[in-house]
Amino acid sequence: MSKIAVIDYDAGNTMSVMNALKYLGYEVELSNDPAVLYRADHVVFPGVGAYADCMNKVREYKLIDPIKEMIAKGTPFIGICLGMQMLFDFSTENVGETDKARIEGLKILPGSITGFKENAAFNEGNVLKVPHMGWNSLNMVNKDSKLFKGINDGSFVYFVHSYYLNAVNRADVAATTDYGITFDSAIEHDNIFGCQFHPEKSGDVGMEILKNFCTL
Repeated sequence: MSKIAVIDYDAGNTMSVMNALKYLGYEVELSNDPAVLYRADHVVFPGVGAYADCMNKVREYKLIDPIKEMIAKGTPFIGICLGMQMLFDFSTENVGETDKARIEGLKILPGSITGFKENAAFNEGNVLKVPHMGWNSLNMVNKDSKLFKGINDGSFVYFVHSYYLNAVNRADVAATTDYGITFDSAIEHDNIFGCQFHPEKSGDVGMEILKNFCTL
């Protein structure tokens, strides 16, 4: 049975992720100790909150190099919600709030994070609420996805977010979702995976996605 490490950097959804993995029968450890993370067979990078605050915590706990090293050595690695967003180049989450135009991410994959309210197409005649909260469907883009093996196109998962991913490399996109606009809701690149939605809150579909990841 695989040993799963959940990265601890004071993110808000760690316990729900850990409980879901334990429910599936996996040995799970919450840690920000690089030695513990390096020993894991699979690593989960959760995240809820503000992009800038979470990136500051990742830096404070000196996790940037360990994250990049784990990915480089081929450890299956999944970012959930904000954890996925931080794998990319930058976010415009703080535009208009500080002197900085954007917050830099981990720059592991090319792409940017922007807000629904910053998108003219979303705002044009749209009455949809932000944050995007609740159940929505997945449009499977990568038909050979390892993460979505056995998951039907159109399956519903649970979202809570105001910002979304624009991946540069379209081959990295495993699924998209429609919410006034079409956004990238899951990514898959070699041993790197990501879900904008919360699989730990997505019922049987979410459990199957987590199981697919943990059996890689």
